Amino acid sequence: MPKFHLGLSQIPHSPSMEDENHSSSSMSYLSTPLIQTPKYQPSPKPQHKRTIVTTLMEAATFTSSSFKEDTYYISHLKSSEKKALQEFKKKLLSSDQTNQNASMWGVSLLNGDDIADVLLLKFLRARDFKVNDAFNMLVKCLVWRKEFGAENVVDEDLGFKELEGVVAFTHGFDREGHPVCYNHYGMFKDKDMYERIFGDEEKLNKFLRWRVQVLEKGIKLLHFKPGGVNSLIQITDLKDMPKRELRAASNQILSLFQDNYPEMVARKIFINVPWYFSMVYSMFSPFLTQRTKSKFVISKEGNSAETLYKFIRPENIPVQYGGLSRPNDFQNGPPKTASEFTVKGGEKVNIQIEGIESGAIIKWEIVVGGWDLEYSAEFVPNAESSYTIEVEKARKVDASEEAIQNSFTSKEAGIMVLSVDNSASRKKKVAAYRY
Repeated sequence: MPKFHLGLSQIPHSPSMEDENHSSSSMSYLSTPLIQTPKYQPSPKPQHKRTIVTTLMEAATFTSSSFKEDTYYISHLKSSEKKALQEFKKKLLSSDQTNQNASMWGVSLLNGDDIADVLLLKFLRARDFKVNDAFNMLVKCLVWRKEFGAENVVDEDLGFKELEGVVAFTHGFDREGHPVCYNHYGMFKDKDMYERIFGDEEKLNKFLRWRVQVLEKGIKLLHFKPGGVNSLIQITDLKDMPKRELRAASNQILSLFQDNYPEMVARKIFINVPWYFSMVYSMFSPFLTQRTKSKFVISKEGNSAETLYKFIRPENIPVQYGGLSRPNDFQNGPPKTASEFTVKGGEKVNIQIEGIESGAIIKWEIVVGGWDLEYSAEFVPNAESSYTIEVEKARKVDASEEAIQNSFTSKEAGIMVLSVDNSASRKKKVAAYRY
């Protein structure tokens, strides 16, 4: 198996014990000691004017950083919360509005086991442990699920193939194991597309049904047990999102999800947030509880990858958002783990893949969030009499470019060197690669 080293062409550092355990490079252009992949650290925020948008962004980011996911272990609940749960159960058992077969997502609500408790606690938390309010919410949800046919919607063919994997889709998991659901309505900026999907009430209702289907598929990945993964991560891409046109659909989706899917979302991440976010926020805000707002993480345009890397590993992030994951990556099991690193402003990083033997085929993928830097790849033979081979000529990579994939068949033993040169930028960037 080839080994890798990661070298920095500027900014020296003090060698650690880990550095000493690696063999030194004989390549003269690496002027600093070789290091292992550094841990990701968020870059300092630039100075900016305070506006409504930036104030909202700061507030949302602050509250999200202190948000702690709730426990579903009964022993960890406050005495008042335990009491509310017991009262809730008694009310469900004695009420004429629920029956012994009441269930959601295949979970019987009246079994009295840990799995049922997880769902009941979600309704209680959504209503601040007010038993009557939680009961009314649950009853309405049961009625809605029956009328809507929510239990069977995942098996329906609603005819939205062109929207799958683009507008709303579940893809991968965050660093804590939560399924991640992506939302991006930018394609509806096209008037013909908008008319085709939302042109009348019947079309809108069909879209809402499809949107529920996507969410239900994500919920099927949850554990519904104490200590398990009991909620999703939602990422909403606001790039090119129509403001006025989607108001009706957005409001209905938000109301429907908040009324019938309590505490199913652990964190809501907004990326590519434009300058007019304050208007979008004011449109959504009346339909959101304060508890929901506390889960918000907001990232302005150009910072998507940096934000997502904090919560999701790069091999789980779709390539269109600065990750390494492609649509079919999960068909054959978990994706291959990537190595993460950062490229500081004014810095060049050389990644060395060592131990390549003659005749070997080396394949690699590499990405830098928000690229806007120079990338190249070369093969350096071990034999001093051989010449370095330019595998990928140095070129400027645009900010919007997705992860690069390539391969090389070596005719002799040597080292593959992948270089990313951020010398022309002052911004630190997150990055990842695998081979």
